[in-house]
Amino acid sequence: MSKTISAGRTPRIILENISGDLSLVGWEGEDILLKGDEDELTYEQDGDKVTISSEDDLSIRVPKNASVSIQRVEGDASIRGVMGGIELKEIVGDLSIRDVDSVAIDTIQSDFSLRGAKGNLSIKSAHSDVSIRDVDGNVSLDSVADDLALRDVRGNVSANVAEDVVLYLNPRPGNMYAITSGDDILLVMPPKANATLTLSADEIDIEWKGIINDDDATSRVLTLGDGSASITLSAGGDIRVTNQSNAGDTAEDFGNFAGIGMDWSGFGDRISRQVDQVTNRAIKQADESVNRAIKQADEALRRATTSRKRTEERVERKTRAALNVGRWSWDLSPKGVPMPPKQPSVSDEERVLILKMLQEKKITAEEADKLLSALEGGS
Repeated sequence: MSKTISAGRTPRIILENISGDLSLVGWEGEDILLKGDEDELTYEQDGDKVTISSEDDLSIRVPKNASVSIQRVEGDASIRGVMGGIELKEIVGDLSIRDVDSVAIDTIQSDFSLRGAKGNLSIKSAHSDVSIRDVDGNVSLDSVADDLALRDVRGNVSANVAEDVVLYLNPRPGNMYAITSGDDILLVMPPKANATLTLSADEIDIEWKGIINDDDATSRVLTLGDGSASITLSAGGDIRVTNQSNAGDTAEDFGNFAGIGMDWSGFGDRISRQVDQVTNRAIKQADESVNRAIKQADEALRRATTSRKRTEERVERKTRAALNVGRWSWDLSPKGVPMPPKQPSVSDEERVLILKMLQEKKITAEEADKLLSALEGGS
């Protein structure tokens, strides 16, 4: 099913519960376009506020300046091109976000990937890997249960991560970066980076021109350039700081880097295709049900017509016999011997036809009585 809703250029979209996958795209149009299973989709509109729920997959297009609040998605979710602000309470499956403004997330149960945000990003709890790239605003991650990969964030960064962390930063003057990791941290910066580094780990490895490593040190404070940005790193394992841009590609100790090279470009299209498949299946099943019903109705009509014709012929034969010779049926074969009549029971169809003939004055009441008697085997 496809549905178009008009709610202005800056509508407020509330997705209460999506039981399947979600594809949400901001576009230049002024209408909201919904695509999903008609039997599973419900929505209400109150001015510029539109509330939507779906018991299956949902694909939705909204004006790009719409604001979106999502209560719960039980499958995977893809969001792209929404510039009015996004709030998410809980995503059970994977979440991919592209080219948005600000994003605030309470809980992500599976992997999360974001690329391209003009505003801030905040996450209270991420239960799996997190990959973040190209954010103009601040990034705040209260809890990440697995790995974190972060690159090209132009605002402040704070993060608490249970596993490995990979950071590609170009520190800006006055910015603050504070990251705590339960395992290893890899920090990659340009050779001319300006930052003050406060480091704490089991082992600290600095690959930087002019800086000598201290193999026994578990904490260090270093100044790079004018030291105008503040970077504080605390790791339960090791910390490695380097200006080699390809360091993340060869550092096998850092696991999968939370998908630093993950390609989710087709994620939203995949969900849209799944929604189309579900919708097409529902339409096909509905068509098949209608066709079966039509065939059954045609067959029932054919049987009823045949039965009626047979009944009419039977009544007509018995009518002629009753009107001509009373209760006797004569054998018109050469023997010409009269035989007593059979005793068939009169059917409801026969009674109706006799009454109809009486009503239409094709027979008299006396003739109708004789006919019924003949059919019932009476005198």
